[in-house]
Amino acid sequence: MTVIGVGDIELDYERSGAGPPLLLIMGMSGTSLHWGEPFLSLLRSDFDVIAYDHRGVGASTPLDGPMTIRQMADDAAGLLGALEIDSAHVLGISMGGMIAQELAIGHAERVRTLTLGCTYCGGEGSALASEIVMRKLAAAMASGDRERALRAGWEMNVSSAMAADDQAYARFREIGMQRAVAVPVIIEQLQACAAHDANARLAQLAMPTLVVHGTEDQLLPVQNGRLIASRIPAARLEIFDGVGHLFFWERPERSAELVREHAAVLA
Repeated sequence: MTVIGVGDIELDYERSGAGPPLLLIMGMSGTSLHWGEPFLSLLRSDFDVIAYDHRGVGASTPLDGPMTIRQMADDAAGLLGALEIDSAHVLGISMGGMIAQELAIGHAERVRTLTLGCTYCGGEGSALASEIVMRKLAAAMASGDRERALRAGWEMNVSSAMAADDQAYARFREIGMQRAVAVPVIIEQLQACAAHDANARLAQLAMPTLVVHGTEDQLLPVQNGRLIASRIPAARLEIFDGVGHLFFWERPERSAELVREHAAVLA
């Protein structure tokens, strides 16, 4: 990873592959490593892939006070500017999808195509995780037991079938152990997500938009994907049946194919 100045902060990023630029915006409690090598390797043959860590994460500038989704969207726009990239294809998942929404609304000139995965727009009709799911995650994080927190995060992020895959969990665990996100940062990210509401503004979006969601998403139920697609003019909706929140872990080949197809609409 490489650190670059973006306004008054620094962001830790990695750039790999060849082709038009593709900016990957990660979700809450995640790092650039959480995209997973299977998915990243499938993208690198077609794109100049840019993955980065949000403020407060990894080697990026430590968090100093509250954060907002709009602030993190400005960070994403600033990163593209610092890299001298006028515009990029953008893929944001979960909290990263909220950031991508604000990026596309506030910095439309930076976004060639927009892909919103397993995310949330706020407002009427949207839904956050159930109280049961949130209690389980909160208890695991508050326990101070890193193994328990990682296991709970894994089980909430994937389908029941994927959760039983020990090899997949071992990869997820290794990433979590390699680059942990501090609990206070996760709490600030959670509060930023809860305050996010782009619902009424999504109709402003004019760039080609793809929305992807899994039917077994426990963190942001699939109704969110359907709502977002209905709010954005001419958006394409792709539903993965039986797939959880981290759809690109469960269906890396199809997920990469969708990103390629979507980018090709501008060819």
